[in-house]
Amino acid sequence: MSPLCSRPLRPLLLLSLSLGWCAVAVANPWPGVEHPSAGAARVIGAPANGCLAGAVALPASGVGYLSVRRWRGRYYGHPRLLALIEALGRAQQVRDERLVMVGDLSQPRGGRMSGGHRSHQHGLDVDLWLTLAVSPADARALLDEGDPPSLVSGDRVNRRWSEDARFLIEWAARRPEVDRLFVNPAIKRALCDATGGADWLRKVRPWWGHDAHTHVRLACPEDSPACEPQSPIPAGPGCGAELDWWFSAEARSPGGGGRAVEPTPPAACARLLNAP
Repeated sequence: MSPLCSRPLRPLLLLSLSLGWCAVAVANPWPGVEHPSAGAARVIGAPANGCLAGAVALPASGVGYLSVRRWRGRYYGHPRLLALIEALGRAQQVRDERLVMVGDLSQPRGGRMSGGHRSHQHGLDVDLWLTLAVSPADARALLDEGDPPSLVSGDRVNRRWSEDARFLIEWAARRPEVDRLFVNPAIKRALCDATGGADWLRKVRPWWGHDAHTHVRLACPEDSPACEPQSPIPAGPGCGAELDWWFSAEARSPGGGGRAVEPTPPAACARLLNAP
Protein backbone atom coordinates (compact mmCIF):
# COMPACT_ATOMS: atom_id res chain seq x y z
CA MET A 1 0.00 0.00 0.00
CA SER A 2 1.20 3.50 -0.81
CA PRO A 3 2.23 5.48 2.31
CA LEU A 4 -0.20 8.14 1.16
CA CYS A 5 -3.03 5.75 2.03
CA SER A 6 -2.15 5.88 5.71
CA ARG A 7 -3.03 9.54 6.23
CA PRO A 8 -5.88 11.89 5.21
CA LEU A 9 -6.12 12.57 1.50
CA ARG A 10 -6.73 16.01 0.01
CA PRO A 11 -7.85 17.04 -3.48
CA LEU A 12 -4.29 18.14 -4.36
CA LEU A 13 -3.26 14.49 -4.16
CA LEU A 14 -5.87 13.25 -6.59
CA LEU A 15 -3.75 13.77 -9.70
CA SER A 16 -0.77 11.91 -8.26
CA LEU A 17 -3.05 9.04 -7.26
CA SER A 18 -4.86 8.85 -10.57
CA LEU A 19 -3.10 5.61 -11.54
CA GLY A 20 -5.36 3.72 -9.18
CA TRP A 21 -3.55 3.68 -5.84
CA CYS A 22 -5.91 3.96 -2.87
CA ALA A 23 -8.91 4.03 -5.20
CA VAL A 24 -11.48 3.94 -2.43
CA ALA A 25 -9.81 6.73 -0.46
CA VAL A 26 -9.49 8.94 -3.55
CA ALA A 27 -13.20 8.50 -4.29
CA ASN A 28 -14.09 9.63 -0.78
CA PRO A 29 -11.46 11.46 1.30
CA TRP A 30 -13.78 12.48 4.16
CA PRO A 31 -13.38 9.36 6.36
CA GLY A 32 -9.63 9.99 6.43
CA VAL A 33 -9.96 13.42 8.04
CA GLU A 34 -8.82 13.05 11.63
CA HIS A 35 -9.82 16.31 13.34
CA PRO A 36 -12.35 19.14 13.03
CA SER A 37 -11.45 22.48 11.52
CA ALA A 38 -10.77 25.48 13.73
CA GLY A 39 -13.25 28.26 14.28
CA ALA A 40 -16.95 28.59 14.93
CA ALA A 41 -19.35 25.80 14.00
CA ARG A 42 -21.00 26.17 10.59
CA VAL A 43 -23.31 23.71 8.85
CA ILE A 44 -22.75 23.62 5.09
CA GLY A 45 -25.03 22.00 2.54
CA ALA A 46 -27.63 19.28 3.00
CA PRO A 47 -27.89 16.12 5.12
CA ALA A 48 -26.80 13.89 2.22
CA ASN A 49 -24.45 16.38 0.54
CA GLY A 50 -22.67 18.63 2.97
CA CYS A 51 -20.00 19.11 5.61
CA LEU A 52 -19.41 20.70 9.00
CA ALA A 53 -16.90 23.35 10.04
CA GLY A 54 -15.89 23.77 13.67
CA ALA A 55 -17.39 20.47 14.79
CA VAL A 56 -17.48 19.51 18.47
CA ALA A 57 -16.82 15.98 19.76
CA LEU A 58 -19.49 14.29 21.86
CA PRO A 59 -17.95 12.99 25.11
CA ALA A 60 -17.81 9.22 25.43
CA SER A 61 -20.36 9.36 28.25
CA GLY A 62 -22.41 11.87 30.16
CA VAL A 63 -25.41 12.15 32.43
CA GLY A 64 -27.90 9.57 31.21
CA TYR A 65 -26.20 8.63 27.95
CA LEU A 66 -23.37 6.55 26.47
CA SER A 67 -21.72 7.12 23.08
CA VAL A 68 -21.27 3.74 21.37
CA ARG A 69 -19.16 2.45 18.45
CA ARG A 70 -16.71 5.31 18.79
CA TRP A 71 -14.14 3.36 16.77
CA ARG A 72 -16.04 4.60 13.70
CA GLY A 73 -14.97 8.19 14.43
CA ARG A 74 -18.53 9.43 13.90
CA TYR A 75 -19.12 11.29 17.15
CA TYR A 76 -18.85 14.90 15.96
CA GLY A 77 -21.64 17.39 15.52
CA HIS A 78 -22.86 20.95 15.68
CA PRO A 79 -23.01 22.25 19.28
CA ARG A 80 -26.80 22.39 19.07
CA LEU A 81 -26.89 18.63 18.38
CA LEU A 82 -24.64 17.89 21.36
CA ALA A 83 -26.87 20.07 23.55
CA LEU A 84 -29.88 18.03 22.46
CA ILE A 85 -28.16 14.75 23.36
CA GLU A 86 -27.13 16.09 26.75
CA ALA A 87 -30.68 17.30 27.45
CA LEU A 88 -32.06 13.89 26.50
CA GLY A 89 -29.60 12.21 28.85
CA ARG A 90 -30.75 14.41 31.72
CA ALA A 91 -34.40 13.66 30.91
CA GLN A 92 -33.69 9.92 30.93
CA GLN A 93 -31.83 10.23 34.23
CA VAL A 94 -35.00 11.66 35.79
CA ARG A 95 -36.84 8.50 34.70
CA ASP A 96 -34.23 6.04 36.05
CA GLU A 97 -30.50 5.27 35.95
CA ARG A 98 -30.41 3.43 32.63
CA LEU A 99 -28.53 4.97 29.71
CA VAL A 100 -29.50 6.18 26.25
CA MET A 101 -27.19 4.60 23.66
CA VAL A 102 -26.10 7.26 21.19
CA GLY A 103 -24.95 5.97 17.82
CA ASP A 104 -23.47 7.80 14.81
CA LEU A 105 -23.40 11.57 14.50
CA SER A 106 -20.97 12.87 11.84
CA GLN A 107 -17.27 12.63 10.98
CA PRO A 108 -14.79 15.32 12.17
CA ARG A 109 -15.63 17.58 9.23
CA GLY A 110 -18.79 15.81 8.15
CA GLY A 111 -18.91 14.72 4.53
CA ARG A 112 -19.73 11.38 2.99
CA MET A 113 -19.06 8.25 5.02
CA SER A 114 -17.51 5.01 3.80
CA GLY A 115 -20.70 3.07 4.55
CA GLY A 116 -23.80 2.85 6.69
CA HIS A 117 -25.30 6.26 5.85
CA ARG A 118 -25.91 8.57 2.94
CA SER A 119 -26.92 11.36 5.28
CA HIS A 120 -25.23 12.35 8.58
CA GLN A 121 -22.98 14.61 6.50
CA HIS A 122 -23.51 18.09 7.97
CA GLY A 123 -23.51 17.60 11.73
CA LEU A 124 -27.24 17.73 12.50
CA ASP A 125 -28.08 13.98 12.51
CA VAL A 126 -27.84 11.43 15.31
CA ASP A 127 -28.97 7.82 15.75
CA LEU A 128 -30.54 6.94 19.09
CA TRP A 129 -30.94 3.24 19.88
CA LEU A 130 -34.45 2.41 21.09
CA THR A 131 -33.14 -0.05 23.70
CA LEU A 132 -31.77 1.48 26.89
CA ALA A 133 -28.63 0.11 28.52
CA VAL A 134 -28.49 -0.80 32.21
CA SER A 135 -24.76 -0.03 32.30
CA PRO A 136 -21.79 0.52 29.96
CA ALA A 137 -21.02 -3.20 30.23
CA ASP A 138 -24.59 -4.00 29.19
CA ALA A 139 -24.27 -1.72 26.17
CA ARG A 140 -21.02 -3.44 25.13
CA ALA A 141 -22.70 -6.84 25.43
CA LEU A 142 -25.58 -5.73 23.21
CA LEU A 143 -23.31 -4.32 20.55
CA ASP A 144 -20.94 -7.30 20.62
CA GLU A 145 -23.86 -9.29 19.24
CA GLY A 146 -24.45 -6.78 16.43
CA ASP A 147 -27.19 -4.18 16.45
CA PRO A 148 -29.55 -3.95 19.42
CA PRO A 149 -32.64 -6.12 18.92
CA SER A 150 -35.32 -5.10 16.43
CA LEU A 151 -38.60 -3.82 17.82
CA VAL A 152 -40.46 -4.91 14.67
CA SER A 153 -41.69 -8.29 13.43
CA GLY A 154 -43.42 -8.24 10.08
CA ASP A 155 -45.80 -5.29 9.94
CA ARG A 156 -46.09 -4.84 13.70
CA VAL A 157 -44.02 -3.90 16.68
CA ASN A 158 -43.06 -6.91 18.77
CA ARG A 159 -42.76 -7.67 22.47
CA ARG A 160 -39.59 -5.56 22.69
CA TRP A 161 -41.58 -2.40 21.98
CA SER A 162 -41.86 -0.47 25.22
CA GLU A 163 -42.52 2.83 26.89
CA ASP A 164 -38.77 3.44 26.74
CA ALA A 165 -38.87 3.58 22.94
CA ARG A 166 -41.95 5.77 22.94
CA PHE A 167 -40.32 8.13 25.45
CA LEU A 168 -37.23 8.59 23.26
CA ILE A 169 -39.25 9.24 20.10
CA GLU A 170 -41.84 11.52 21.69
CA TRP A 171 -39.24 13.49 23.62
CA ALA A 172 -37.27 14.19 20.44
CA ALA A 173 -40.35 14.97 18.35
CA ARG A 174 -41.52 17.59 20.85
CA ARG A 175 -38.22 19.48 20.80
CA PRO A 176 -38.52 22.69 18.74
CA GLU A 177 -35.00 22.36 17.29
CA VAL A 178 -35.78 18.89 15.83
CA ASP A 179 -36.86 19.07 12.19
CA ARG A 180 -37.83 15.40 11.78
CA LEU A 181 -36.98 11.89 12.91
CA PHE A 182 -37.19 8.55 11.14
CA VAL A 183 -38.66 5.28 12.39
CA ASN A 184 -39.74 2.01 10.82
CA PRO A 185 -43.30 2.29 9.41
CA ALA A 186 -44.53 -0.31 11.92
CA ILE A 187 -43.30 1.89 14.78
CA LYS A 188 -45.05 4.93 13.31
CA ARG A 189 -48.27 2.92 13.07
CA ALA A 190 -47.97 1.75 16.68
CA LEU A 191 -47.57 5.35 17.80
CA CYS A 192 -50.54 6.48 15.69
CA ASP A 193 -52.72 3.72 17.16
CA ALA A 194 -51.64 4.47 20.74
CA THR A 195 -52.11 8.24 20.57
CA GLY A 196 -55.00 8.62 18.16
CA GLY A 197 -52.77 10.75 15.94
CA ALA A 198 -51.06 13.20 18.31
CA ASP A 199 -49.76 16.46 16.85
CA TRP A 200 -46.12 15.63 17.60
CA LEU A 201 -46.31 12.63 15.24
CA ARG A 202 -46.03 15.02 12.29
CA LYS A 203 -42.25 15.04 12.72
CA VAL A 204 -42.05 11.23 12.99
CA ARG A 205 -41.41 10.04 9.43
CA PRO A 206 -41.68 6.40 8.29
CA TRP A 207 -38.61 4.95 6.56
CA TRP A 208 -37.40 1.38 6.03
CA GLY A 209 -34.89 0.12 8.55
CA HIS A 210 -34.94 2.18 11.75
CA ASP A 211 -36.48 -0.78 13.58
CA ALA A 212 -33.86 -0.72 16.37
CA HIS A 213 -33.04 3.00 16.40
CA THR A 214 -34.52 6.36 15.52
CA HIS A 215 -32.62 8.82 13.36
CA VAL A 216 -33.07 12.39 14.66
CA ARG A 217 -32.34 15.43 12.47
CA LEU A 218 -32.20 19.04 13.60
CA ALA A 219 -33.37 22.05 11.64
CA CYS A 220 -30.76 24.38 10.17
CA PRO A 221 -29.35 26.60 12.96
CA GLU A 222 -29.34 30.38 12.71
CA ASP A 223 -25.52 30.50 12.69
CA SER A 224 -25.30 28.57 9.41
CA PRO A 225 -26.69 30.45 6.37
CA ALA A 226 -25.09 27.87 4.03
CA CYS A 227 -27.18 25.06 5.55
CA GLU A 228 -29.78 23.75 3.08
CA PRO A 229 -33.14 22.94 4.74
CA GLN A 230 -35.28 20.07 3.60
CA SER A 231 -38.75 20.56 2.15
CA PRO A 232 -41.39 21.24 4.81
CA ILE A 233 -43.23 18.25 6.25
CA PRO A 234 -46.91 18.07 5.22
CA ALA A 235 -49.48 19.18 7.78
CA GLY A 236 -51.11 16.64 10.06
CA PRO A 237 -49.82 13.65 12.05
CA GLY A 238 -49.29 11.46 8.97
CA CYS A 239 -51.37 8.58 10.28
CA GLY A 240 -53.70 8.14 7.27
CA ALA A 241 -53.20 7.20 3.63
CA GLU A 242 -49.60 8.44 3.67
CA LEU A 243 -48.73 5.84 6.30
CA ASP A 244 -50.88 3.11 4.71
CA TRP A 245 -48.80 3.38 1.53
CA TRP A 246 -45.75 2.01 3.36
CA PHE A 247 -47.54 -1.33 3.81
CA SER A 248 -48.59 -1.61 0.16
CA ALA A 249 -47.13 -3.86 -2.53
CA GLU A 250 -45.78 -0.78 -4.31
CA ALA A 251 -43.82 0.32 -1.25
CA ARG A 252 -42.36 -3.17 -0.79
CA SER A 253 -41.21 -3.59 -4.39
CA PRO A 254 -37.48 -3.09 -5.00
CA GLY A 255 -36.53 0.18 -6.63
CA GLY A 256 -35.20 0.25 -10.17
CA GLY A 257 -32.17 1.87 -11.66
CA GLY A 258 -28.47 1.51 -11.11
CA ARG A 259 -26.13 2.94 -8.57
CA ALA A 260 -26.90 6.54 -7.64
CA VAL A 261 -24.49 9.18 -8.90
CA GLU A 262 -22.82 11.01 -6.02
CA PRO A 263 -23.76 14.71 -6.01
CA THR A 264 -21.10 17.38 -6.27
CA PRO A 265 -20.38 18.74 -2.78
CA PRO A 266 -20.72 22.47 -2.14
CA ALA A 267 -17.60 24.47 -3.04
CA ALA A 268 -17.26 25.47 0.61
CA CYS A 269 -16.82 21.80 1.50
CA ALA A 270 -13.86 21.47 -0.86
CA ARG A 271 -12.25 24.43 0.89
CA LEU A 272 -13.03 22.96 4.29
CA LEU A 273 -11.36 19.67 3.31
CA ASN A 274 -8.11 21.57 2.67
CA ALA A 275 -8.31 23.82 5.71
CA PRO A 276 -5.87 23.34 8.64
